[in-house]
Amino acid sequence: MASSLISSSSGSGRWHQLALLTAAGRVGIGAALTLAAPRAWRALTGRAPVSETVLAVRMMGARDLVLGLGALLAARRGRPTRGWLEASAVADAADAALLASTSALPPGRRGPAAVVPAAATVVSVVGARQEPG
Repeated sequence: MASSLISSSSGSGRWHQLALLTAAGRVGIGAALTLAAPRAWRALTGRAPVSETVLAVRMMGARDLVLGLGALLAARRGRPTRGWLEASAVADAADAALLASTSALPPGRRGPAAVVPAAATVVSVVGARQEPG
């Protein structure tokens, strides 16, 4: 499904296509965080979550699911994806900064946890700039 959504944006630059692949991954990660928030928190921190933590993880998952779907559906419909990708970049930059600095994570897990959203920030920003049209 993701490949058909991405290929519908013919003539796209490679970074834009990579950004759309990242959006597809965001949909999967968002669904996983929403549906399995306690397990995700335990994997990230090594600790059992409290109810407020589960809510926060589910909210983050729902946000990522919506951002990813928005970008993919816009691409499929031949509509601009730039705004969706830029919003994704802002969300990822905030996630990276918070994960790198939070006391909720053990110090040895902060940097590694921040790497993925930091990389996704770069991909989304550059991909948004390469949108065709």
